[in-house]
Amino acid sequence: MSKGCNSVTYAPLDTLKPVAKDVWIVDGPMIRFGMAPLKMQFPTRMTVIRSKRRALFIHSPTPLTDSLKAEIANIGEVRHIVGPNRIHYWWIPEWRTAFPKAEVWLAPRIREQAKDRIDFDAPELTKETGYPWDEEIKTLPVAGSFMTEVEFFHPASRTLVLTDFIENFEPKKLSWWWRWLARAGGVLAPNGGMARDMRLTYSRQKPQLKAAVETMIGWNPERIILAHGKWIERDGAAELKRSFGWLLD
Repeated sequence: MSKGCNSVTYAPLDTLKPVAKDVWIVDGPMIRFGMAPLKMQFPTRMTVIRSKRRALFIHSPTPLTDSLKAEIANIGEVRHIVGPNRIHYWWIPEWRTAFPKAEVWLAPRIREQAKDRIDFDAPELTKETGYPWDEEIKTLPVAGSFMTEVEFFHPASRTLVLTDFIENFEPKKLSWWWRWLARAGGVLAPNGGMARDMRLTYSRQKPQLKAAVETMIGWNPERIILAHGKWIERDGAAELKRSFGWLLD
């Protein structure tokens, strides 16, 4: 994975951006991911949720700069650092070092992907309940053949936090080649969705995937934060129905 900054990102980077009461995002750098020579450029995004006791839930961490660390200290105490699927783990070690009192939580198979980059003990996110944040954040692991992605919902703000289940790349931020690739992959805004290659990894778990999507629709989210591309600011439940129409029909 390589990182940098170009037009696909959402400046300003590495700074807290409020999206709802007790919910922030942090837009991070561009990374390249995929099979060579078709490594696509991905903007990155972290989500921060604050509990009533000012405990901070850090979802899919982006790089921790000195200025961001100071901003984080002003809003609460980092208590939970979450790797939500097997390919979202890269910056977890630096957050763990910076906030040694926080507990790291990992989606299944992160260790398999990360190898010695994740060389410390951490509980896995394999169930829907039994977590310190249960009273304020819902947890939904969705297991597929390649990976389990763990989704989270903050009822107080009606914010659903996804990782790679929906990607939504804006055409204006892509070259013609990447626009074509994003359209072919089913992830071009405003009609982003689950990438076609990821759909294949859930082909044997379609009933479970459909049940998970129906659960998320039932939560009736207003907004959906995505790790890659333009996040969804309103009508979140309707966007879930549209994005997963291929599964729900």
